[in-house]
Amino acid sequence: MNKKSSRIFLGLVLILSVCLLFLLSLSLGSVAIPFKEIVKVLLGLPVENRAWQKIVLLFRLPKALAALLAGAALSISGLLMQTLFRNPLAGPSVLGINAGAGLGVAVTVLAAGGGVGGATLLEGFSWFGQVSLVVSSAIGAGLVLIIIIFLSRRIDNIMTLLILGLLFGYAAEAGVSILMHLSVAERVQAYIFWSFGSFSGVTWDSLWVFTLFVILGLLLGFGTVKQLNALLLGEGYAFSMGVRIRRTRRLIILSTALLAGVTTAFCGPITFIGIAIPHLARVLFASSDHKLLLPASMLLGSSSALLSDIVSQVPGQDLLLPLNAVTSLLGAPVVIWVILKRKNLQESF
Repeated sequence: MNKKSSRIFLGLVLILSVCLLFLLSLSLGSVAIPFKEIVKVLLGLPVENRAWQKIVLLFRLPKALAALLAGAALSISGLLMQTLFRNPLAGPSVLGINAGAGLGVAVTVLAAGGGVGGATLLEGFSWFGQVSLVVSSAIGAGLVLIIIIFLSRRIDNIMTLLILGLLFGYAAEAGVSILMHLSVAERVQAYIFWSFGSFSGVTWDSLWVFTLFVILGLLLGFGTVKQLNALLLGEGYAFSMGVRIRRTRRLIILSTALLAGVTTAFCGPITFIGIAIPHLARVLFASSDHKLLLPASMLLGSSSALLSDIVSQVPGQDLLLPLNAVTSLLGAPVVIWVILKRKNLQESF
């Protein structure tokens, strides 16, 4: 089997894995529902138990769709940042992007006083409030990213830049702590539950807002595929190839801020997917071509988010684990495996 055939086969396997994990996320949980009943519900056919239909349509289906979108958004945002910085350790959580988005959410929820009164952070918001939450989260993520890019043009040392990104993250977290200290108890509790990470907070009422912003961010990211390939060889080479560097950088910043911001706003600050998945895609497909890496990262990101959500539900038990803990437990071995396989992460670029 040649390289092209093996990549096509691997792509088909990833598509099938996403479909299988999607069905599993609808089937597994505190109440197990047979696969054939899931198919009947999705096709609108009569089911054996009407309660199963309500569980799938009202709770599990929007949650699974949210996981699908969030995994794709985080993996693409991580890939864009790693290419823009030419830095294998770049990611929404490592560079403080998630912390900046979290600060934007905290200002909206804790200082402005929105989002209180429901079981989840989003239930207290109208559709306009949900859009405001996404915008504030994206602004927080974008500001941190802009500052880091500004400093990256003056600092050549990668480790120094990463340390500065972590410091920005700590500063944003300090701002959140101050807002929590000054806020009322019920707002603080809503924010704390949000910070654990969860896809279950996305309902049908908020899913369309989430989907709209994710699709917009993905379109912006996919629209820069040629420029991303040119940036792999440095901005000097990209400029000589006719790439408009500043325009490309702005598009990447906007795409990353939207993808990381909207996911953080709706699902909480989810870690490891953004940094681990792009490396896994490069290893599996043995390529740095973004025409291949972008769809591969999307599929892998969606699969990892669905798998993490299934594990966090603890099938068969009335127990819910923090999503962030599960993504870290699943993501850390992947990063370690990639490091051992590549010997040096910089070989990926």
